[in-house]
Amino acid sequence: MTKKKAAGIALLGIVIFASYFISQHLSISWYDTATTATTAPAISALVLPGLNKTAQEKIFVCPMHPEIMQDHPGTCPICGMELVESQNHANHDHGIRVDSTTLQKLGVRLASIKKTTLSEEILVYGNVTVDAGTLYNVHSKYEGWIKKVHIHSVGQRIEKGQVIYEFYSPDLIMRQKEYLRFMARRNQILQTMGNVSLQENEYVMDLLQELSRERTRFLHEDIGIETVRQLEDDKQAVEVVKILAAHSGVVTQINAREGSFVEPAATLFTLANVARVWVDITLYPDQAGRVKSGDEVTIAAAGGQSINTRLDFINPIADNNKVNARVAINNAKLRLRPGSFVDVTIHAQPRAALVLPRSAVLRGGDGDRVMLSRGDGHFLPAHIETGIENGEWIEIVGGLLEGAEVAVNGQFLLDSAASMSAAAERMRSGTHDAE
Repeated sequence: MTKKKAAGIALLGIVIFASYFISQHLSISWYDTATTATTAPAISALVLPGLNKTAQEKIFVCPMHPEIMQDHPGTCPICGMELVESQNHANHDHGIRVDSTTLQKLGVRLASIKKTTLSEEILVYGNVTVDAGTLYNVHSKYEGWIKKVHIHSVGQRIEKGQVIYEFYSPDLIMRQKEYLRFMARRNQILQTMGNVSLQENEYVMDLLQELSRERTRFLHEDIGIETVRQLEDDKQAVEVVKILAAHSGVVTQINAREGSFVEPAATLFTLANVARVWVDITLYPDQAGRVKSGDEVTIAAAGGQSINTRLDFINPIADNNKVNARVAINNAKLRLRPGSFVDVTIHAQPRAALVLPRSAVLRGGDGDRVMLSRGDGHFLPAHIETGIENGEWIEIVGGLLEGAEVAVNGQFLLDSAASMSAAAERMRSGTHDAE
């Protein structure tokens, strides 16, 4: 006897002994779905419910799933095909039978595949950013030098009309002097006209409107009304002018310091209104295919608070095989801080699906499977294709039909016993081949 043959016989003996031990203590026995022969001499042969173990009896088997057998016509619970009569069967997965007493001891429960409305929850993270529509860039309207800056750090809150920097510009001084000359000419004309009614003289009305337009230009150049009044009262140009903020916001960028020479094209500061923010979401291709604009979104804010909103935008163009999506949030209470990360749950649109409790699914390297019940304590492993998961439910994409029953607990022991049966059969076949 060769060493290989001796080792095979020894291993077969160990498997048979372990099989016998399990069967004696848990009243679990197994059968080969391909034959009616027992895999261990000490264990009585067991077949599917009502299936006679004699070779003369008719056996009906599924053409696509030969492990599904019974002694009367019917349909396959996996694919729904009609069972056909067969006498010879290829070697396939092994099933097991557990008596009712052991089933009660193990607490094995069954659940049926059912159709329900399933909504997938996609868990992703989001990056809180400022709404680009609220960004405001501060530019100088003239060339010149910044004498003093009243913005000191990013994140500083600025109110509309607040002084943000003080500015010296020869061009602005020239502009003020032109305004003073215009005012002097206007006053001379008005004095020359004497008692002529101002409302009846078209030329006088033009002068008044022109003066109003010149003052408005100063205000549009972020020069406050106090500076204009000082200019008009003193009849002298203001050399260092205070520039005011045209909008309220939080400083997000500082590009100028005291002493900087600036030009009109340069951005000195950037302000953002954080009362409205964006939550940017990164989706992988499989996730992007399951969501759409308008889906409900739950955002976990600081302090355990949740923000419920809807998905606003999904970019149709991928970036490095990722898809960007966005949610706009009213952040008046400042619950979200730009630059922070938050947990986001996207509730995809519900749809009809066949579902099964997640606890029934066995995960393995060869795929997902369940222990399919064939009645009267008979179980056999069935491979399935799974889809989305939501809470305690998992979608069944393929492998089982609606109404099929599977074990939802104790299936690990059942699957182990079935695997041991298959191992014993393979070892026995290997030993016979070696002989």
